[in-house]
Amino acid sequence: MIAVLVLIFASVALVAAGFVVVPAMRVGAGTGINRRAGYAALAGLATVAIGLGVYGFLGQPKLALNSLTGPSRTDYPSLIAMLARRMPNRPGDVEGWSLLGRGYLTLGNADQAQKALAQAVQAEKTERGEADPQLLSSYGEAMTEAAGQVTKDAEDVFKQVLTQDPRDLVARYYTGLALATRGDKAQALQLWEGVLADAPPNTPWRGALIDQVAALTASAGGAAPNPEAMVEQLANRLQSSPDDLNGWLMLIRAYAVLGNKDKAAQALTTARGVFANQPDAQAALARAASDNSLN
Repeated sequence: MIAVLVLIFASVALVAAGFVVVPAMRVGAGTGINRRAGYAALAGLATVAIGLGVYGFLGQPKLALNSLTGPSRTDYPSLIAMLARRMPNRPGDVEGWSLLGRGYLTLGNADQAQKALAQAVQAEKTERGEADPQLLSSYGEAMTEAAGQVTKDAEDVFKQVLTQDPRDLVARYYTGLALATRGDKAQALQLWEGVLADAPPNTPWRGALIDQVAALTASAGGAAPNPEAMVEQLANRLQSSPDDLNGWLMLIRAYAVLGNKDKAAQALTTARGVFANQPDAQAALARAASDNSLN
């Protein structure tokens, strides 16, 4: 049975990881700059999927056994929902709340991700006196996603992260985004160029971040970044690399934020065709349609 559990949850990890391709940077209303840090998404998804298996096997054997007759092994949202039903009875379970929050974040449910990760942070502070920087980084990302911008509270969280781990990529990205939004382009560029320098050359989100750096560099003379141009850059990239689900979600939201519902609807239709045989992707696109009033 142990071997079966390991194989099953390993397959969940592989299938789930295949459903999300970074970058996962979205466009924030009013900022004109892609707002989501894509570098956490792919690693986060794989971590959550694998973690669900390990957590179910080591932390709650019944959860692992029940999953054999519960949701399909490829039904990642149902696995997250199954964990969510169990967590209210485990308020101090740092690992469980962390997995749940990161799962919600990867699936695009930032509000629920923020709540779950806040619970994880509080539980870990109670247990250890401080929260792990990676957990705080995910919490700050969820706060940013839920608010649609890097809020002061989120920026404070990222500052805590960088105090503990100055090399954290997500915290550096969002801190740079906050600086760029305030007009401090030089410091933002310094942070983002450092992120690019530290990231492996084959990282999937490098192209998107390079586009952001280029847009910010071009506007360094004082003009604000051109959000329309940045959105068109993203649209062009998706034409040549259509298997980027988060890129399509970002493009749909960007068009909606800019008030171009026709292009948002067209992007939604195209993305649904690209991911026609992927239920999880279709679910994410349905949420995007609802969130952006495209239904």
